[in-house]
Amino acid sequence: MTTPTSLSAKARPGPLQILTPYQSTDSVQQPMTPYMSESGGSSSPQSIYNEKLEPYMDSDSEPRQTQSLLPGDLEAQAAVKESVTTTESASSQNVAAEYFVSTKVKLICLGLYFAMNLGLTIYNKAVLGSFKFPWLLTALHTGSASLGCYVLHLLGYMKLTRLGRQEHLVLIAFSFLFTINIAISNVSLAMVSVPFHQIARSTCPIATLGIYRWVYGRTYSKATYLSLIPVVLGVGLSTYGDYYFTLMGFTLTFLGVFLASVKTVATNRLMTGSLALPALEVLLRMSPLAAAQSILFAWMTGEMDEFLVFRAEGHLSQNLVVALLGNGLLAFFLNITSFQTNKLAGALTITVCANIKQCLTILVGVMLFNVEVGFMNGLGMLITLFGAGWYSKVELDQKAKKAAAPQPARS
Repeated sequence: MTTPTSLSAKARPGPLQILTPYQSTDSVQQPMTPYMSESGGSSSPQSIYNEKLEPYMDSDSEPRQTQSLLPGDLEAQAAVKESVTTTESASSQNVAAEYFVSTKVKLICLGLYFAMNLGLTIYNKAVLGSFKFPWLLTALHTGSASLGCYVLHLLGYMKLTRLGRQEHLVLIAFSFLFTINIAISNVSLAMVSVPFHQIARSTCPIATLGIYRWVYGRTYSKATYLSLIPVVLGVGLSTYGDYYFTLMGFTLTFLGVFLASVKTVATNRLMTGSLALPALEVLLRMSPLAAAQSILFAWMTGEMDEFLVFRAEGHLSQNLVVALLGNGLLAFFLNITSFQTNKLAGALTITVCANIKQCLTILVGVMLFNVEVGFMNGLGMLITLFGAGWYSKVELDQKAKKAAAPQPARS
C-alpha cells in the first residue's frame, strides 16, 4: 500500500527550466494544464520538480537555474545555450534522477524504509493472528494514509497541484494498479506454496530493470546486471522449501511480479516524471481511491460479512482496536517513507531492498518466533547480503562517475 516542459523557441528572460536528467529529448511534448507555484503564480510541473529535488542534490551537481539575462548580454546568452545543449545531451542518455541525490540522504531514507517496513511486517503478522481480514487491513492502511495526508494538507505542509482530467485519470489508473497488485498476489498465494511465491517475487528487480530498459530506454552497466544475480539467487535459497504450484497459480504469481514491478516504476515516474508530484500529494490523491477499492474487494470476497459476524460475537475488543489504530499509524509513516525513498533512491533500488527485507524477516523470525532454518536457507541469506553490498558499490561507482564527468565550460 505511475508532459515534460518544452523549451520555447523564443526564450524570455527568466529562470532556465531543464528536463529531468533521464528524459530523452525525443519525448518532449507541449506542456499540459498550468501548475500553481508556491508563490501563487503559474509554473510548469518540471520547475516544481527541480525545486523539490534541489535540497537533496550534491554540491557537485549541475545547478538547475540561472539568473535572468539582459537582452544585450550575448556572452551570457551563449553560456545558456551551451547549458541547454549539455542538458539535452545528458537527457538523451537517460541518466537516472537518483544519481543527482546525495548518498547521505539516500542512506537515511533507506534506513527508515527498512526499519518501518520490517516493523510493519512483524506488526501485521501479530495483528492478523486476531484480525483475519487482509482486505480490511489494506483498507485501514490506505485509509490511514489518506487521513494523515489530509491533516498535513490542512496544516499547510503541502499544496495541491492543479491537475487536468488526463492527470486525474492517470492517478485513478495508478490506484487500480495498487489494488489489483494486492488482489493478484492474494489469489495466487492460494494456488502455490509460500516458498515458490517468495522466490517468484524475488525476481522483481529483474522485471523492474527490464521495464526501464525496454520502455524508457535506460541503460545499465554490466556490473549492475551481475550484482542482481546473487540478490535474486540468495532469496531463492533463503526461502528454499516445498515448491508447489498449479499452472494457473504459476501464471498469476508471475503476473503479480510484473504488476508489482510496474507499480514500483509508476510510483517513481509520478514523482520524477512529467507530473513531478511530491510523495505526500501522490498519497493524498491515490489513497482514498485505493481504500474504497479495498473495501469493495472485501465485500466481493465475503470478508465484510465475516467481519460483521466477528464484531457481533464481541471479538473486536478495545485492545484490538488500539492495536489496529497503531498499525494504521505505522502504515501511514511507512507509506510516506516508501514513496519518498522510491523518489530519491530509485525504483530498482527499492526492489533490491524488498529482497533484502525478505531475508531480514526470516532472520527476525529465527530470533523472535524460533523459526527453524536449514544450511541452505542461511547460505541464501548470506548470498543476498553479499549481492546487496555489491549492488550498493556499483551504484556508488556510477554516482562517482557522474560526479567526475567533465562539466560544461562557463564563460
